Amino acid sequence: MRGDTQVLIVGAGPTGLVLALWLTRLGVRVRIVDKAVQSAATSRALAVQARTLELYAQVGLGDVVAARGRRALAASMWVAGRRVARAPFGDMGAGLSPYPYVLIFPQDEHEQLLIETLRAAGVDVERQVELLDVEEAGSGVVARLKKADGTVERCEPAYVAGCDGAHSAVREALSIGFPGGTYAHLFYVADLEASGAAMNGEVHVAFDKADFLAVFPLKPDGRARFVGTIKEDSGPPHDTVSWDDVGKRVIEWMALDVTRVNWFSTYRVHHRVAARFRAGRAFLLGDAAHIHSPVGGQGMNTGIGDAVNLAWKLASVLQGTADPSLLDTYEPERIAFARRLVATTDRAFTAVTSTSALARTIRLRVVPLAVPSIFAFRAARRFIFRTVSQTLVNYRGSALSEGRAGRVRGGDRLPWVSSARSGAGTGNFAPLASLDWQVHTYGDATPATRTVCSERQLPLHVFAWDAGAAASGLERNAIYLVRPDGYVGLAAPADGADALRTYLDKRAITSKRT
Repeated sequence: MRGDTQVLIVGAGPTGLVLALWLTRLGVRVRIVDKAVQSAATSRALAVQARTLELYAQVGLGDVVAARGRRALAASMWVAGRRVARAPFGDMGAGLSPYPYVLIFPQDEHEQLLIETLRAAGVDVERQVELLDVEEAGSGVVARLKKADGTVERCEPAYVAGCDGAHSAVREALSIGFPGGTYAHLFYVADLEASGAAMNGEVHVAFDKADFLAVFPLKPDGRARFVGTIKEDSGPPHDTVSWDDVGKRVIEWMALDVTRVNWFSTYRVHHRVAARFRAGRAFLLGDAAHIHSPVGGQGMNTGIGDAVNLAWKLASVLQGTADPSLLDTYEPERIAFARRLVATTDRAFTAVTSTSALARTIRLRVVPLAVPSIFAFRAARRFIFRTVSQTLVNYRGSALSEGRAGRVRGGDRLPWVSSARSGAGTGNFAPLASLDWQVHTYGDATPATRTVCSERQLPLHVFAWDAGAAASGLERNAIYLVRPDGYVGLAAPADGADALRTYLDKRAITSKRT
């Protein structure tokens, strides 16, 4: 029995590991268990989006992950044997984020880095530990855990977090529905070595009448991850399919020469969102809460976003720096985004994989004409980057979001001031490493604002008003109360000190320094 555990985390994929890391950094005692013998040696998740890197930068991992991964310099689209569009990623995100690119970092390598980082912080993943059941009991929960030797242990944390994937034992124990469906197509993922024009460090996506292929560059040069479709109307059952059974038509017209297959696996794509993300003191995150198509590389990043959103809220309540009602905001903030994401990726995925005559016509005739025109506009490229990178995700409808100053509203991600071009660890993102509530002002803070911050021991950061701040949509001398996860809680004009005080009092929020 471990009575010192405040949060039990079930599942040691990226979502569970990030939750454990953030909670540990925030001073919360955690325990993370997983029923698998070891972390997976193969993986489907590849893309690490800019918003995820920004969140990692808050705990000192942004540049580490960026260095270990491979930057995708651009994306190219191929249709029926010819390249129809190319979009440089650096241009798309320049000035919007300190990480203006898509990073390719395979989930298996990603998990190892997180495990190493967590171990250095004094927390080890407990393997071959399975959750049998969980129930709420008074001011905590009771979870029964089965170990590898068959013994059953009773764990009594204050909260439990289900990060245990699509077949979540936590979700099942809570009797939470998981409505949705499964796409008919069978997909494969292969880690391999190859040569050819499409092995140039860029992402390549190709469409044909019935086939789909995505090529993701990995380190070192000459290594890539292929993701494609498999026809099921002929050939062996999916559990015995090998690389030899994959159609090579698209690979051949992209002039790719595969010399070695390191590993190969097949999978089906699902689209589901849990009916609830919370039941009392238990929460669902990542694939336990939502699964969707791989379009846009959103899945792993969305789970990590869940983890960060919940981590600071749990820490605040456990440490008495916020009212327990703060936890009520986790589900509405994250479930709304998950539902939009599943709906969006479902439409895109259906368009990509449908075998209907209309879908084929759109892929082979309309897309080659439309895509180059869309990417010719800088505004369109930047909107696509913001959408895919998740820097456009906001919580404007949340109970934690109030006000507007300039173009920035409560619930928006704090804009990165483009004059701070040396990275996420400098400029207006640097103070976010405190993982604490803070006030930002661009220009000067009024005496009344300084008084409120001093009384509440709330960190106040005053930045110079310059062209970068203006271009980011911020308002001169306005008050921006920033949450520990880098989102704006309150946006108020320069004379909004009373609004700041009311906001803090209403939610019983205090700084960690208090």
